[in-house]
Order: sequence, then C-alpha cells, then structure tokens
Amino acid sequence: MKAKRVLRIFYILILLVSTISCDQITKDIVRKKMEYHTQINVISTYVILTKVENTGAFLGLGNSIPRPLYVLLMILLPLIAIGYALYYLMKKNTLSNLLIIGISFAIGGGIGNIIDRIVYGSVTDFLYFDFVVFHTGVVNMADISVTTGFFMILFSQYSNRRKIE
Repeated sequence: MKAKRVLRIFYILILLVSTISCDQITKDIVRKKMEYHTQINVISTYVILTKVENTGAFLGLGNSIPRPLYVLLMILLPLIAIGYALYYLMKKNTLSNLLIIGISFAIGGGIGNIIDRIVYGSVTDFLYFDFVVFHTGVVNMADISVTTGFFMILFSQYSNRRKIE
C-alpha cells in the first residue's frame, strides 16, 4: 500500500514539474527570441505567436490595481488556493486519474504564472488562437494548462455523477 502511495505522489510531481517546465521554457524562449507585438503566423491565421506582457490576470483584468492589492490578489490568494489544491491532491486517495491530471494541470499552470508575477511583475503571453467562430486573447502554456485542467475536473465530476445516477 505504501509503494502505491509513493508511486502516486511521484506521478503527481512528474505532472507538476512537466507542466511548470513547459510553461517556463516556452516563456523563456519567447522572452529571448521575440520582440513585443511581433506577429508570427504558425498555422495560417489560426495560431499566431505574439509577445505581450500581462500585468493583470485573465485577459488583463486587474492590470491597474495598486501593488499591495496586486500582491494579495495575484500572488498570495492564488498561492493559498494552490496550496489547498495540492494538499487535497496529496491526501485524497480516491481520486480518479482524470481528476488527478486535471488538478495537477491547474496547479502547475497556476504556479507557472505566479512565478512570472513574482520574478517579472507580469506574465508573458504569446499564443493567440483564431478559429473564426472562436478566438482567444493572447495566452501562454500556463493558461492552457489551467483551462485544460479545469475542463478535466468538470468532466471527471460530471462522469462521476453520471455513474452514481
């Protein structure tokens, strides 16, 4: 039983390190290789690289708040939420693999963006998706991880609820 728990924790740590590394490596490349607001079409006009700095949260929300409030809302509160999610992930032994992956993606993405906020005072965004009927703001791999994790968590909960009914 103990070996199974150690393997589970190792699995979670691999997911977290992979998610954070993917985010930080891609942002580092963009910071070093791209000029601000340059646009590079990766897949026609559907996927575009463009480097911007986001001092706020999702889509720039809160980018003009005073620094003490910024630290509270953009660093401390997310760290508390991530800490709780990590505690839940490590302590709860009955989670499905889908839920473990989803929570790990959300935590890893959150940590990736918090690292940027602490080190740079902003988050580097560089991916823009435009699929005619659906388009995004400029995002990064951490945002994609958080969003993917969120949908995995929802799907896991929906699937679990359907099994009970």
